[in-house]
This record gives sequence, C-alpha cells and structure tokens, in this order.
Amino acid sequence: MALTGPYGPVMTREEVDRTLKGLGDEREAVESSLLALQDHPGRRLLEGAQLTGRTAERWSAAEPGLQLMWNLFDTYSEALAAARAVRSRRTRPTQSDLIELTELLRGKGVTVPGSQLPGAAPSLTGGARLSEQVSLRDLVDRMNEWYARIMDVASAADAVWTALPARIDLLLAELGRVHALARSVGVLPGEHPAGDALEELGKELAALRGEVVTDPLLFWTPRPVGASAPGRAPVGGSVETARYDRAERAVEDIRLELTDLVRLRDDADERLERVGETLARADATLAEARRARGEVLAKIAATEVPTVPGPASAMRERLAQAEQLRRHGLWSQLGPLLDTLEAASERELERARESLTAVTAPLAVRAELRGRLDAYKAMAARLGVAEDPELIERYDLARRMLWSAPCDLRAADNAVLRYQQGLRAVQQQQAAGPVDGRPYGA
Repeated sequence: MALTGPYGPVMTREEVDRTLKGLGDEREAVESSLLALQDHPGRRLLEGAQLTGRTAERWSAAEPGLQLMWNLFDTYSEALAAARAVRSRRTRPTQSDLIELTELLRGKGVTVPGSQLPGAAPSLTGGARLSEQVSLRDLVDRMNEWYARIMDVASAADAVWTALPARIDLLLAELGRVHALARSVGVLPGEHPAGDALEELGKELAALRGEVVTDPLLFWTPRPVGASAPGRAPVGGSVETARYDRAERAVEDIRLELTDLVRLRDDADERLERVGETLARADATLAEARRARGEVLAKIAATEVPTVPGPASAMRERLAQAEQLRRHGLWSQLGPLLDTLEAASERELERARESLTAVTAPLAVRAELRGRLDAYKAMAARLGVAEDPELIERYDLARRMLWSAPCDLRAADNAVLRYQQGLRAVQQQQAAGPVDGRPYGA
C-alpha cells in the first residue's frame, strides 16, 4: 500500500525523476521567455517614453512585474535546485528521501513576498499578506500572470507604434505637398474653405501623433481571449485607425479638389477662348437669321416670320468677369463661373440656330415646293404627256407663283397640288386605253 503524506501519496522514484525533468524544462522555457521579454521592442520603448492616459496607468501597474518575475524565477530555480540536491544523494532514494522530495515538488514550501503575487488572497485580518507559502506550480502560474500583464501592454503598444506613427508622418508629408499645391492656385486659409480645412488637418494630425506616441493603448482594441503565458503568443487585438483614416480621406479629397484647380489653371485660356468662339458663332448665326428674315419678308407673302433676338450681352459681361478672375489667379472662383459659361454659351448657340431655322422655314417650304414641281414635270416627260395643254397651263401657273416675289406659299402649294392631280388623271387615262378607237391625244 502506498504511503501518503500532507500533499497526497508519496511520489515514486520514477515520478520524482519525471517531475524534476518537467520542472527543469519549464525553467528553461521561462528563462527564454523572460530574456525575450527583456529585449522586446515594445517593452524597451515603453521604458523610455513619456506616457499618459490609459497606457501610463497600465504600464505603471505592469512594469514592476519584470523585476518581480526575475525574483520569482530565482526563487523557483533555488527550490528546484534544492529538490535536485535531495534527489542526487542516492541513486535509489530512501522512503524518507521520497517523502522529502514529495514535499519539495508538490508541497507549498516556498515562501514568496506578497508584493510578488498578483491577485494574492488577503489575510484573515483583511489586509494584504506580507508573504505566502506556495508550490513550484504556483510559482510558474504567478510568473505567467506577470508575463501576461507585461506582454499584453508591450505587444499592444508595439503594434500601435509600428502601425501608426510612420503612417502619420507620411500623411503629414503629403499634407505639406498639398499645402504647396494649394498656395500655387491661391487657396489660402481664411480665403477658401479648402485652405481652412488644410490648417485643421495639420493640427489634427499633429495632435493624433502626439496621442499615439504618449498613449498608444488608446488606439488598441484587445481581442478577448485567455491570458498569455511565457512561450505563448500574447493576447491579440487590432489597431484603431478610424481617426487616421478620416484624415487620410480628407487630405485625398482636398488634393483631388486642388488638382482640378491646377487643371483649370492650365486649361483656362483655352476654355475661355472656346467660350468666346462659341459666342461669336452664336452672334454670327443671329446676324444670318436677321438677314434671312429680311429676305423672307421680301419674298414670301402673308407669312408670320418670328423676330430674331439680339446678342447675349450679359454673356459677354460674364465672360469679361471670367477673364478678370483668370488674370488675378482666382481659380476657385473661376471654376464654377467657367463651367456655367461653357454650358450657357452652348445654349446660346443652339438658340441662335433654332432662330435661324424658324426664320428660314418659309424659304425652305418654297424650295421644297419648287423641287416637287420639277419632279412632277420630269415624271410628265417620262410619260410623254408633258405637252398636254391642261398640264402646261397648270405648270405655268404654279411656276409663276413659286418664282415670283412675294410668294404666296398657300396658293403655290395648291397650284403644285393641282398639277400633281392633273398628272395623276392623265396617268389613269393612259391606263384605261384609247377612247372611241382613237389613240390618246388624237
């Protein structure tokens, strides 16, 4: 029957050897983790930074743990060395040796100051314990707790410092280039909304960088998982970049706006010239419409001829205003005005063309009637009836009406229609055959 002690069954020699080996391996892993933590870039940066806010609070609570972990590690190493010394007394340990080893390896025979035990239980009197008796397993657990505290803060700070400050610096450099671009097109603070926005963005990015450097944990969102331990990955999370992203989008929007102004500056002369040319074509078209109106009144009788509007003098004034803005480099004011002028000049040209079309419509009707009359005469010639007396009479009447001034379009249209009807009647007679045995026209 196996012997039992205060800490359960007494360990066998094989159990002692396995436990000593496991504790030795764990000691090496803990030492490696502590050395890695000592050189962790986040921890080293935290030690030299002027911290504020959430980061200062959490680091002040976690930072003492590094030295405390080394103290716990030394205590753990000493206790493990003591157990190894007992085991090395004999190749085959006695029963008393096994009882002593069981107490050393499983028992709570290691004294640790209370300050080295995060979350240590209070004493019966209600205050914090000055010391506590723990086992080797408890020592490893307490080192894990301190490691998790420090590693979580150091890893989070390092992640934020790796992700944000360099990006903010690049964005500040881009902001400087955008500032220069803004000055080149006359966009200045106090004179243009984009200039004011650039000033505010500069202040926002400077403030953001200062907060990132002094309080990185303000920009860290942890992912809720179990606590970390030496040799295992720290608690994960993500860097909060919402403020940076908003600033980046704002800088890009202003850059695009300024790029449009630069393009406007480069194209302004050509665009203004095109507007002037369009207005000139509109004026020439209106002049042609006025000349045509006089011709219509002289050549066409009883016709309502629409009046021709005058030139767009207001457009000329606005074009002169645009020229002034271009000379003074006021591109942000010129842009909307030039867009309006381009659209308005095209509408003005279209209005002039519509006026010309409306004025010359009677002449077009007369030309169309002349063409129809000539076509009907050609058809009569092909049918061999062009010399028909009635058709000749109707043709002469229609031709006099269409080639005399002023021309009565309604009467001329009726005359052309009568010639067409006479031609159709002759065609029908030809199709019916000879009358009284005599050929047509005999």
